[in-house]
Amino acid sequence: MTQRLNYMQQSPELFKKMMEFSNAEKNSAVEEKILDLVHIRASQMNGCGFCLDMHVKQAKINGESELRLYHISIWRESTLFEPRERAALAWTEILTDLPAHGVPDDVYNRVREYFTEKEISDLTFSVMAINAWNRVNVAFKTVPGSADAAFGLTKAGLN
Repeated sequence: MTQRLNYMQQSPELFKKMMEFSNAEKNSAVEEKILDLVHIRASQMNGCGFCLDMHVKQAKINGESELRLYHISIWRESTLFEPRERAALAWTEILTDLPAHGVPDDVYNRVREYFTEKEISDLTFSVMAINAWNRVNVAFKTVPGSADAAFGLTKAGLN
């Protein structure tokens, strides 16, 4: 595999701003449990091994069950997710793979049923952030697990 550039070193100011943007999620109106699901699902869809690895470990640290982690990719068929979580996952999928004619009303109405306007806005910014991270890490083939120590992910016990 060809070694790709280190975007963090090449664009440190932009990387810093992106980290600040992502760290602002700590103040999100949306609960951490749902944000973990969003990060994992978008990373699955985008084929981002680095982000998928990171967010599965983060979710485990945050108390997510292993079975639910295994079921995220089959959330429609699984009985393990609440309606609010399902709405967030549907919103994540539609914003990650935007249809040619935009977001359908049924998906928007579903998320409106379970989230306040502030929560929908915060959720949308979370989907935007993870999609941006997915794109940069896929582009430069960031190695899964390579930042575990830096992000405190070794305590997930998933080495």
